[in-house]
Amino acid sequence: MFDNNRSYRPLADILRPAAFSEIIGQPALSATGLEQLTSGSLVLWGPPGTGKTTIARVLGGESDAFFAAISAVFDGVGELRKVFAAAESRAHGNVQTILFVDEIHRFNKAQQDALLPAVEAGIIRLIGATTENPSFSLNSALLSRVQIIV
Repeated sequence: MFDNNRSYRPLADILRPAAFSEIIGQPALSATGLEQLTSGSLVLWGPPGTGKTTIARVLGGESDAFFAAISAVFDGVGELRKVFAAAESRAHGNVQTILFVDEIHRFNKAQQDALLPAVEAGIIRLIGATTENPSFSLNSALLSRVQIIV
């Protein structure tokens, strides 16, 4: 009756939307909102469980860009440098890189500053997700280079 199959996935993972058409209850994903989401860097701000990470992953999956994801809880500047180096190599082949930083508010000022050169140079397109008010949790230099989506 119970086998030892370790390939089980959490139900939330199985039911997670894989396309914009499957996402419900997010007015930012209307036709005009979707156009804004697919151009430039942005930060998704909202309470836990509202689909920020899912939206970021769908954006990555439905674009022609390479999608890299890191967690500000577990990763730091060393990991960012690796992502930037790989993104720069891909850029020479005309492949854009989307960098998703989950819990971006957990990065300190120096870590947030490390994102700036790559965002400014267009080496990466940044998508951040936060549960904290970006006006207080992100530094002004980074805020001036992203669009905040609530």
